[in-house]
Amino acid sequence: MTDSNCIFCKIANGEIPSKTLYEDDSFRVILDISPASKGHAIILVKNHAENIYNLSDEDAGKIYVVAKKVAIAMQKVLKCDGMNILQNNGEAAGQTVFHLHMHVIPRYNGDKVQIKWTPQDAAEQISEEVAKEIRETI
Repeated sequence: MTDSNCIFCKIANGEIPSKTLYEDDSFRVILDISPASKGHAIILVKNHAENIYNLSDEDAGKIYVVAKKVAIAMQKVLKCDGMNILQNNGEAAGQTVFHLHMHVIPRYNGDKVQIKWTPQDAAEQISEEVAKEIRETI
């Protein structure tokens, strides 16, 4: 299933050209056109899902296998010092294109990529009652 108005659906399914690093029946991995670092790629799911909440269990189970393959190849070829693998859900989390995609960002000692947060006191962030409710909902 694709969304005819979704640019990532068009890229994932080959309607718009891209620098493809990997492709299989479920995913296309392309170089990001606005990279955070040398080699920054994104994994696009071919079946349209706006975010993780709408992603099929099958695609959810496969995406990290693809991320691992890409990360290993990048580390060998690019000789990067580390790797960020991340995925944003919703505008508040930094999602700008509402088609599920996962970033694979090679990291290099001394690079200027900023993926950090200020640690907070966990006890102040969520009560035991809320934690219990989440556990029961899973």
